[in-house]
Amino acid sequence: MSDLYLKFVNTPVGKTAAQSLGLPSPVTLKRQQRADQPFVEGDVLIGAGPGAKAVATVGGILSASPASLYHASGIESLNDSAKAGNKAKALELAQLADRRFSALVFDATGLKSPDDLRAVYDFFHPTIKKLGGNARVLVIGQNPASCRKAPQAAAQQALEGFVRSVGKEIGKKGSTANLIWMAPGADKQLDSSVRFFLSPRSAYVSGQVVRIGKSSIAPTTNPVAPLTGKVALVTGASRGIGAAIAETLARDGATVIGLDIPPAMAELQKVMDSVNGKAMACDITDKAAPKLIGDFIEEHCEGVDLVIHNAGITRDKTLGNMPEHFWDMTIAVNLSAEELIDEELTHRSLLRENGRIVCISSISGIAGNFGQTNYSTAKSGVIGYVEAMAKQLKNGVTINAIAPGFIETQMTAAMPITIREAGRRMNSLSQGGLPVDVAEAIAWYCSPASSGVNGNVVRVCGQSLIGK
Repeated sequence: MSDLYLKFVNTPVGKTAAQSLGLPSPVTLKRQQRADQPFVEGDVLIGAGPGAKAVATVGGILSASPASLYHASGIESLNDSAKAGNKAKALELAQLADRRFSALVFDATGLKSPDDLRAVYDFFHPTIKKLGGNARVLVIGQNPASCRKAPQAAAQQALEGFVRSVGKEIGKKGSTANLIWMAPGADKQLDSSVRFFLSPRSAYVSGQVVRIGKSSIAPTTNPVAPLTGKVALVTGASRGIGAAIAETLARDGATVIGLDIPPAMAELQKVMDSVNGKAMACDITDKAAPKLIGDFIEEHCEGVDLVIHNAGITRDKTLGNMPEHFWDMTIAVNLSAEELIDEELTHRSLLRENGRIVCISSISGIAGNFGQTNYSTAKSGVIGYVEAMAKQLKNGVTINAIAPGFIETQMTAAMPITIREAGRRMNSLSQGGLPVDVAEAIAWYCSPASSGVNGNVVRVCGQSLIGK
C-alpha cells in the first residue's frame, strides 16, 4: 500500500505544513536501481583511531568504487587514518567548508580503553553535520567478546551505544548508521559487509551490529551477479517479502525454487515464471513435507546452496482468548518447520558446501507485541535456533536471521489506519520498509563473500524505536 503521507511531505506544500505543525518529515529513501550500480559514490571520508587494524583493508575495498576518497588529518588521535591507501587524499577536518559526504567510515578496532573513545568524537564531531541525504555512517570495531582486558571490552562495547544514537540523529535525512564488530584477524571477511552497509541496498537497515568472524573462505565474486550457479529454496515465495526475495536472488544470479501452500500455486507460478524458477506446492507443517522438499531438490537440482525460511503466519489473540490450534499452528509454521527442513537437507547432504541458511524472525520476537504471544514466542525461538546452529554447522555453511520491522505488505495494508500510521512512523526513518529491503539483506547474507557472517540477527526496521 502506498504511503500517501510520505509522498505528501516530500512536496513543497507538504514540507511547509509538516514544519509548521511539527510533524515527521521522512525523506524518500534511495534504493538499489540496477544490478551494476556502484555500492557507493560521492565523497567518502575515512577515519581511524589509534592502533587501527582494518583501515588499509577498508581503503582497498573503497578504492574499487567510483567514490572520491579522503582520509582525516590534522588531529593527532586520527593519525592512523593515513593508512587508508594512496587513493585517499588527506583532508583537514578544520577546513571542511561546504563539503557534503555520502559516507563516513571509521576504524575503531584499535581502541584499548575508554580514553581512546576521544578519537570517535574527534572524527565525527566536525563531520556529522556534513553528511548529505541518504548518507551512510559505518563504524568497524573489535568484537568485545574477543577482548582480553576489561577496559578494551568497555571501549569496544561503547561503540554500540554510539552507533545506535547516531542512527537516530541522522535518520531524518534518510541516512543510516551501523556497526561491524570484527574478530581479530578477520579483516579479509569485511568486503561484502562494507559494500552492503555503504550501499543503497541497506536503505532500511540502521542502528545494527553485525559480528564477523574469521573464515578460511574468502572467494572473489562477481559483484553484479555473486550468486551465479547457486540454487536457492525460498519458502512462502508467492507474494510480498517472499516474492521479493525470489526476485532479488534471481537478479544476483541464483536459480530459485519457490515453495508455498497449494492454494497459492497460481500466484507462486507467476513469480517463478518471472524469474525462470521452479514452483513447488507444499504445506510445510505436513509431516511428510521435509522429505518431499528434499526429493524435489534432489530430482530437479541435485542440491541446494541457499535455504531461505520465509514462510510465516500470524494467528493473533490475547493469550487468555487464544484457542490451542492458533498456538500450535503458529509455532509449527514459524519455527518447527524450519528445524525439520534443515535437518532433512543436512542429513541427506543436499545442502552444499559453503551453503547459506537464512531465517526470518521479527521485531515482535525481540520486543514482544500485544496479542501475539504465539508469534513472538516463535520468532524469538528462531533467534535461539540461529545462534545455536551457527556453532554446529560445518563445511562452511552459515546461518543468520533477519528481523523485519514494519514492512509494507498486504498484511500491513489491512491494519487499521491508526495502527498502520504508528507502525510507519515509529522508527528513525519515519516510514515503513519495502519487501525488497528484507530481500537485499538476505542477498548480502547469501553472498559467497559473506562466509564470516554467521549467527547474526539483523533488524530491517529503519531502527525501530521499540526493542533493542
